[in-house]
Amino acid sequence: MTDPRAPEVLTRWRLVLGDAAGACCGPDGLGAEAGARDAALEWLYGRDEERQRRDERTGGGGASVLSTVDWVNEVSRLFPRETVERLHRDAVERYRIDDLVTDPQVLERIEPNPALLRAVLQTMHLMNPDVLAMARRIVEKVVRQLVEKLATEVRTAFSGARARRPSRFKQARNFDLKRTVKDNLGHYRPSERRLYIETPHFFSRTRRHLDRWQVILLVDQSGSMLPSVIHSAVTAACLWGLPGVRTHLVAFDTAVVDLSEEVDDPVEVLMKVQLGGGTDIARAVSYGAGLIDAPRRAIVAVISDFYEGGSVGPLVSAVAGLVEQGSKVLCLAALDESAAPDFDRDTAQRLADVGAFVGAMTPGELAGFVAEAVAG
Repeated sequence: MTDPRAPEVLTRWRLVLGDAAGACCGPDGLGAEAGARDAALEWLYGRDEERQRRDERTGGGGASVLSTVDWVNEVSRLFPRETVERLHRDAVERYRIDDLVTDPQVLERIEPNPALLRAVLQTMHLMNPDVLAMARRIVEKVVRQLVEKLATEVRTAFSGARARRPSRFKQARNFDLKRTVKDNLGHYRPSERRLYIETPHFFSRTRRHLDRWQVILLVDQSGSMLPSVIHSAVTAACLWGLPGVRTHLVAFDTAVVDLSEEVDDPVEVLMKVQLGGGTDIARAVSYGAGLIDAPRRAIVAVISDFYEGGSVGPLVSAVAGLVEQGSKVLCLAALDESAAPDFDRDTAQRLADVGAFVGAMTPGELAGFVAEAVAG
């Protein structure tokens, strides 16, 4: 190959394909840094059972060379942040390397990210109090980042719409470009190709009149719903305290746990979540119905995969009752950044048939929905 980038391209393919590509991608061409990357990747992906079946070897020797602490240090040094997060996610979710979040030495060194947050919540029942206190650092940092991101979207949704009437207050965010250009066209100078603004115009920003609404989040805490559990806690915290909104957060499996007292502290909420167990969605919906003060100013969001543990009939009846009394019912199969649901479609269809909105939302979309309902 005459391309001057050929060695770099071959090295990349060698790292992607592993030892099996050595014959055609130049196994002797790996430098010290590429070799270290190869060892770090082999430590993780050498565990792959399908690969082991394909290879004549028994899975590579990488895992026996590096300890988990060494591996964490190496990947942080060798790879960009996005790649590190992907490696951590594969380690804890694909290969179940729990000591990434249960080993104190690892916890001291590892940089918190969403994959590790999920791992902590899945394994915190295995941790002794000292390790759990260290793992809480991961929960706090990642949740703080999620809250900061969503809080901006919530503020935007609730800040009020721009009206078309003019305003005496001259603020850049309310600048009326279209009207300003139209009214100042007489000041355009062709020779300079420049429009001079003599009279700028600005919108006024209306303040939405907010009646008191209740937002009741009923969150399935089965293991498959973990991303939605995380984002539900964050969403509830961002909605809490908004003018005109009273937020409730309820977690459920076969039992119902009202977490509304801690809704302003999503870290504390998540540290109390107990993943797994059965699912009694009807019981949770009935509990949520009992919290409602004014049915026509209530939004009930049921966040679940809708694999009901018992008969579906009581669930459908409970949701139908909420709809009939004028409450807005959202049956969300996912509430997270990807909004990619996996759910029981037959049950979801029956809930849609009685008037519930069925779908998936990002937290920002849910905040927007709440803002529109409250303002309407």
